[in-house]
This record gives sequence, C-alpha cells and structure tokens, in this order.
Amino acid sequence: MTGNTRAENNVQPGNNGSGISGYFMETIWRPFVQSSARTSAVFIVFIVLLVGALVSTRFLDTTGCWPDGDYWWFTNFLFQWGAAALQTFMGSLASKPMLSSGTRAAGIPKKPRQKIEIPLNCSALDLTRTCPTNYPTTTEEDPASTSETTCPDYFRWIHEDLRPWAQTGITWEMVSRARRTANFRLVVVNGKAYVEKYRRAFQTRDVFTLWGILQLLRKYPGKVPDFDLMFDCVDWPVVKSSDFCGPNATTPPPVFRYCKDAETLDIIFPDWSFWGWPEINIKPWVSLLNDLIEGNKKIRWEEREPYAYWKGNPNVALTRQDLLTCNVSEKQDWGARVFAQDWGKEAQQGYKQSDLANQCIHRFKIYIEGSAWSVSEKYILACDSVTLLVKPRYFDFFTRNLEPMHHYWPIKDDDKCRSIKHAVDWGNSHQQEAQAMGKAASEFIREELKMDYVYDYMFHLLNEYSKLLRYKPTVPRKAVELCSETMACPARGLEKQFMMESMVKGPSLTGPCTMPPPYDPGSLYASISKKENSVNQVDEMEKNFWKTQN
Repeated sequence: MTGNTRAENNVQPGNNGSGISGYFMETIWRPFVQSSARTSAVFIVFIVLLVGALVSTRFLDTTGCWPDGDYWWFTNFLFQWGAAALQTFMGSLASKPMLSSGTRAAGIPKKPRQKIEIPLNCSALDLTRTCPTNYPTTTEEDPASTSETTCPDYFRWIHEDLRPWAQTGITWEMVSRARRTANFRLVVVNGKAYVEKYRRAFQTRDVFTLWGILQLLRKYPGKVPDFDLMFDCVDWPVVKSSDFCGPNATTPPPVFRYCKDAETLDIIFPDWSFWGWPEINIKPWVSLLNDLIEGNKKIRWEEREPYAYWKGNPNVALTRQDLLTCNVSEKQDWGARVFAQDWGKEAQQGYKQSDLANQCIHRFKIYIEGSAWSVSEKYILACDSVTLLVKPRYFDFFTRNLEPMHHYWPIKDDDKCRSIKHAVDWGNSHQQEAQAMGKAASEFIREELKMDYVYDYMFHLLNEYSKLLRYKPTVPRKAVELCSETMACPARGLEKQFMMESMVKGPSLTGPCTMPPPYDPGSLYASISKKENSVNQVDEMEKNFWKTQN
C-alpha cells in the first residue's frame, strides 16, 4: 500500500470534520504522513504545543469562557486535527516496526526465543545430596512458536475416566484407600516431586513411570498443578465398579495404573515403556518410533511375507498358548507364523533377534493380550502391516479411539485360527484396502502418539485430577524429594542410558495442546455403536468365507 493511499484511508472527512475543516485536515496532514517517522514526531510535538498555547491563552481570559465564533471553529478544528493526527501517527507506528536508522520495514519476523537447556548436574548432587534449586519455575512460551493445537480425540476419555469423582470431588480419605494396592504415592508441591514407596514394582516399571513424570515437570515448569496420587504398577485393574454401586455405596478410591477394562474404574496413565524398558532392551519411544519408521521403508508392503506374524512370551496367558496352535503344521496352514520368545536366551545373545524395527517384514502382525494389556500394541500398530487384533478385554489411554476396519482387523478370541486365516486371505486378495488399513494405523501412531502428545495427555490428566482434589496437597512425612539427578546420576547400564536419552532437555517453547470437550451421551453412543457394527460386519464376512471353503 502506498503512502498516499494510507493517508486517504486514515484521514476521512467523516471522521475529521466536513467542508473547510475536512479539506484543511486532509491537505495539511498528507505530506506528514508521507514523511519520515522522526519528522512526523517533531510535527506532532509542535501541534500539541500550539494547541496548548492557544487554549492556555483563552484560559487566561478574564471572562473565563470557551471561545466562540470563528475562533471557536479554528480551535475546534485544531483539537480534531491534532487528535486525528495523533491517532493516525500512533496507528502508523503500531503497524510498522521502527528501525534504528529512522526508516520502517514491514514483515520483520519476531526473533525466536532461545530454548533453555537444563543439563544434569551430578557433581552438585554428589556435594549436597539434594536436588538442584536452579530449575526454572515458570514457562516462557515463544510467541513465534505458539500455535493453538487441539489434542487428539482420545484425550476426551480423560473426562470419562474422572467421571466417578465429578460430583463428589476427591478427598484425602478416598486417596488413602488407594494405598491398599499402590506401589508408590507421588505428591507434587510447587513444581517439586516427592515420593513415598510402599512396595517394589515388577522390574523398573515404577522407576521409569516416576522418571516420565519428572520429565513432564521439566517440560512445563510452573504449569503442572499440585497433586497427590497413588500409583499401582501391576497389570490388572482392581477398582471394580460393581463394588461402588447402590444407595449406600462409597466413592471409589482413585488408583492410577496403565490399563483397565469395562468393569473397572482405575485411572489410566501412559505406561513406563515410553521412557524405555531396559530389562528387554526396548528403547525410549522417540528413538524407537524413528527406528520403526525407518524399518517400514526397508521392505514395501507388496514384497513382505504374506503371513500373520507374532512373537512373544506365551507363558503369561492361556490365550497366547492357544495362539500357538495356529502355527503352520504339516496338516494345516492358517496363514500364521507365531514364535515363542525366550527372553533369558535373548538377553544372553544381546537381543539380536528382538529388534522391533527389523520385525516389520510381514504383511500382517498379530496383537494379543498377555496377563492383561500389552505394551507391544503400539509397536505392532506402527509397522505399516495390517494389525490383526485379537478381541481385547483391556485398553490403555490411547487405544479406545482405534477403529476396527480402519486401524485394525478384528480377530475372534474364541476361534483365533479360522479368524486369522480369513483375515490373511482377505488381505492378500484385497491388497489396496489392506495397505490402506496398515497405513492408517501407523499414521495414527506417528501423528497422534508422538511423545509431545504423551506428555500433554499426562499434563491434562493431572490437571483435571488436581481440580477435583478437595484438600491441599502437602509433602508426606516419609516422602523423599525426587528429581532427575537423584534418579539418573546413580543409575547404571541401560537404565542410565535410557534416562539420558529420554530426558527433556529444557522447558518447552510451546504450551500443551488444547483439550477437546467431553463426549456427550449421543456422540459416545454413536462411537461405540460404529465399532460394534464394524466387528459384526467382519463376523458376517467370516461366516460367508467359511461357507465357501466347506
């Protein structure tokens, strides 16, 4: 836009008077709009002084009255013009950044804020045996990086998981009842974490769960609210909804864990393996997801083995032992290639045969639960293969938004072999649709389960949970302060390696994503019905398939 056009737009007769007044104002002001910022500033000062002098002179008049006649018109004109000039000048300043040379330039981008890194300070820990005191206590977001991103749709389940306490809130009495099965109690006060351990967890589940929460505090300092929770690291959910029904029922205890089923009220939290599982050499999620993405590129879907693959520990559940009967034999080929994983032997061989990124070589991959839900689900879904998902009982925080026939193919749990055979035959004869299903699943994992969203889910869950507390969290008498130094500095081997690899380097330059609204009854019912209809559709397809085989 040229200077003339800008002046004509800014100085309108309707705004600044009419007739002679408007003419003077437009004619006199235009040259100054076209001039430099410094000249305009000097002119504005002159006008203000002139108007002030005139008004002061009239104030000294013995009559003490405002001027009238032609002098009033001129004074009024000066006031209007001065006000309009000042408004136009200030607006011009606001629209154009000032340069040191006195010239203007449009479109200069804001200087991005420098990301702060907080290195691990093990030497200070050795000296003081206490957590550092120099962690940032606030988050300064970068205006140039800020974007209003809506969280993935599965975040809506946070509202559903906390619904049992929506009306009553959460009291200390309720939290204390959760101690019965908890592995630890975690309290955060003023951005600092304190833990009180009750019993050992299996392997390092509790260690890496706590590590993950510490990284959340590093990512969003000053944003995570105070909270007080009990965490159970065992697979099986324990808060049965049937125990808290009826007119005299008590409110359930809020127990955090990694999964639940339709009959329990446990609060689902992201599992420990997102920060690594050293006992079986599973890397932290960021690097492992990158490895899986690269692994998908090695073999195109059409060139992969046309079978359904599974490898795992069959001894943890009868349903997995049943799956072994679907393996190829001299009498029958169900289209499955299943293998029992001996983790002891694998550890001795350096986990050379269990690299997840090298297991994306089949067109189909089977997911089946173990003693409860299994962390392997996200690795299987990320493989570009069609996920054959044996009907699950349990779910974790993100899987409730997976859709059958879009993200996976449903497999019957009571007729696995025939169901797998049908799925493999269908996929090999409908390759375009099968590839699209595999791509949809891996895209979901890649885009909606990126590590930033895992942290944001934790943040929003803890934030909504904190709102329900009816008491102010305080540091427990037997609790000890926990920080990245107290965990990572004394760690050894893969445990230390994975902690260092998954450590959040410093505060995020952007805030958490925006929570989507809760489900309304109609949309929730529609979502559940859609899934049931898709499963029923596959059942009918399978029946027709086997009719043609007999």
